[in-house]
Amino acid sequence: MRLTLRLFSSVVQKRPFFVSTPIFYVNAAPHLGHLYSAVVADAIQRFEKLIDPNCNVLFSTGTDEHGTKIQQAASKVGQAPAEYCSSISEEYRRLFAEYNVEHTDFVRTTEDRHKKAVAHFWKELVEGGHIYKAVYSGWYSVSDESFVPEAHTREVVQHGRKVRVSAESGHEVEWTEEPNYMFRLSAFREHLQRWLKTDGVITPSKYQKQLQEQLERETYFPDISVSRPASRVHWAIRVPGDENQSIYVWLDALVNYLTVTGYPDEDAVRARGRAWPADVHVVGKDILKFHGVYWPAFLMAARLHPPRRLACHAHWTVDAVKMSKSLGNVVCPRNTPVTGDALRYFLLREGTLHSDANYSESKLINVVNSELADTLGNLVSRCCGAALNPRGEFPALHEAEAAQLARRDVAQALLTRVERLPEQCREYYSSYQFYKAVDEAIATLHACNLFFEALKPWELRKENRQRELDVVLHLALETLRVSAIVLQPVIPQLATSLLDRLLIPKDCRSWQHCETPSWRVAGAIHETKNIRGGKFLLFPRLYTDKKPAPQNKKKAAL
Repeated sequence: MRLTLRLFSSVVQKRPFFVSTPIFYVNAAPHLGHLYSAVVADAIQRFEKLIDPNCNVLFSTGTDEHGTKIQQAASKVGQAPAEYCSSISEEYRRLFAEYNVEHTDFVRTTEDRHKKAVAHFWKELVEGGHIYKAVYSGWYSVSDESFVPEAHTREVVQHGRKVRVSAESGHEVEWTEEPNYMFRLSAFREHLQRWLKTDGVITPSKYQKQLQEQLERETYFPDISVSRPASRVHWAIRVPGDENQSIYVWLDALVNYLTVTGYPDEDAVRARGRAWPADVHVVGKDILKFHGVYWPAFLMAARLHPPRRLACHAHWTVDAVKMSKSLGNVVCPRNTPVTGDALRYFLLREGTLHSDANYSESKLINVVNSELADTLGNLVSRCCGAALNPRGEFPALHEAEAAQLARRDVAQALLTRVERLPEQCREYYSSYQFYKAVDEAIATLHACNLFFEALKPWELRKENRQRELDVVLHLALETLRVSAIVLQPVIPQLATSLLDRLLIPKDCRSWQHCETPSWRVAGAIHETKNIRGGKFLLFPRLYTDKKPAPQNKKKAAL
């Protein structure tokens, strides 16, 4: 009987939101690109919770642990596949914890719940008449673990010999003939074309156009092999009812998005209060075909809706060169000079979905020093420090005082920026343009620093002009409060530290609490409030000759 995934009445009062990363292949340790996918998804779900604190978020990630490459990687290090998979999977868990990636579910394809979901999904496809058995002949890439249509291969010379490679990945392919189960992908071409016409179903739009053009261009849209002989790929889930065949690792892996909803157990789905389809799958551009063609076709065949949106991101290069194990330039996040929110900030500040971003250690240090230590951190120190604010106060502000101050150009520029910051950042976050949201926040903080320099609060303090000093401090602290709320999806730990310092209540940190600055609350006279006293350094500058030792990294990032 077909399973219907729906929102149950017991949780109807909460809006469900389901975002996922791809599950990461455990043939090697995690690198910078894996962390970027996870941080993008985490920023998305944090923004959703900021907009709606009662949002019922499902944020899934995990590890993909089946296939030939896993067999080979485990053998290379002298471990059994199960042991090897557990060790690498745990590395991902630790990495995500270190970088404040707050997933609600971490799925492994070797778990029983996932095997159950895959078996049920396979039977749905069989019962629908979408899978048949045949002898399949074609070019097979071991590295990609997929068959490659001949039109997508080309001949090249490698190490003095002529070989055929996949035009997409560049990996070598070999001619293979074997009995396989086939999925009738050809039957879903028109359905996929209609789905791909949905506005915004893949973002950025360039990736949606790529798939549309591919489906329009290809005159031959073949069925795909969805199994492999178990004698060749034994570390995999067996085809239900046929122990001689293993389920294709990509079909296996894609079902993880259903596994985390509780599928196929309706009671489990009801208990979790989740709804299908997924709101956002975050994926890298190298796996777009699997998520933008295969996955929606599989779902349609199983009479389930495709995901509402794919957020497809570009890759990271290192010093303008593509990361590659053979070149030895793969960046491990733990080997960078920063950790925690500092690296999150850099990835979301410099990375874009539409174009490859470049990592360099010097750029990383320059960005976090200039913006986290100087622009943000220095402003916090000035406003909260004993030199200008010995009483440790968030001073009151009268509406008339704000209006009078606004007559000065430098003050008006700041007021305008703070007032428009939430609306602009909401637009950027909604379209996953995190770098633009950070741009706006940093520009606002720059304006506040200019305002500070122009009003010279140290002179006001020296001349005992306390009321004028209080007005300057209020505007600067209010700028920091609004900016900290806005930046929570990007630097959650640093933003929390700042809001804690300002003694902003935990229930006053949602998006609604930053949309109207204090001077726009009609007729309000804000009472003076205390801020937390004592020495406080939000983010220390980094020096290349004094990199923190690994055991001290987390402390330094705070």
